[in-house]
Amino acid sequence: MNTVKTSFSIKDLESFGGIKAHTIRMWERRYNLLEPDRTETNIRTYSIGDLQKLLNVTFLLDHNYKISKIAKHSSKEIATLVSDIVEEDDMGTNHHAVNSFKIAMMNFDQKLFNRTYVTLKQSLSFREIFFKIFIPLLENIGLLWQSGVINPAHEHFISNLIKQKILINKELLENADRDGCEKMFILFLPENEIHDLGLMFLNYEIVAHGFKCVYLGQNIHIEDLKYLASTQQQPYFVSYLTVNPCETSVADFAKRFNKDIGRNNMPLYLLGRIIQTAKQSEMPENVKLIKSIDAFNTLLN
Repeated sequence: MNTVKTSFSIKDLESFGGIKAHTIRMWERRYNLLEPDRTETNIRTYSIGDLQKLLNVTFLLDHNYKISKIAKHSSKEIATLVSDIVEEDDMGTNHHAVNSFKIAMMNFDQKLFNRTYVTLKQSLSFREIFFKIFIPLLENIGLLWQSGVINPAHEHFISNLIKQKILINKELLENADRDGCEKMFILFLPENEIHDLGLMFLNYEIVAHGFKCVYLGQNIHIEDLKYLASTQQQPYFVSYLTVNPCETSVADFAKRFNKDIGRNNMPLYLLGRIIQTAKQSEMPENVKLIKSIDAFNTLLN
């Protein structure tokens, strides 16, 4: 099956650009801003070029250009205006980068992804790129996936490219001459949990702070952690939950962790989407709910 999407509906453009479909139709009638093809039943279809142009138009609108002025320019001239703003404005760079990554995702274009990333690295640290660019990008991609605009192949493509950057930057830290700390963190995802991007970035942050880290990855049975719990001096266990880790609640998962480990004094830090609505008061004393990566960093400092 061909997963490269080259034809888009007006609803797709609405989801990508944040511009209502009726507004896009009005711009077409009044300014000839886009010239979609039409099916035999008169349904509009748009190209990847149309999508890129709309993203550039929304960028200019966010920078106080009026649509009547934007529409007087060709697609190439609009792209040049965007480039000029990006060179002068950090926020413009961030916005443009997110759009470029979206286009790279839709075309499965690794070269565009890497060119955009290299440009960002000229002015931002990797941590800044992750928080300012990658997190908003992934949140937006999640919404696009939920609305059916993209399929899992697109999401996996962009997520794996981001994972590659995390690994590269973590390796740079590990190869640097650094004074380490004896404190050890053990990172794992429980059974049925396969979304490891958040855990991978936590691994980067722990290494960046000079601590030891054992990264176990996905789908780990808690009883398999017993060996590390018994052989390491006071390790800190960390997990990042995006799906329900057990049939009932996060609290039950925490209690099961203590039971399967055979001890109730092993520090366990839980992060991720699922724990946002959980209550710290319901957790065993050794289990801490960490609401964000920033909050986790505070513990490392």
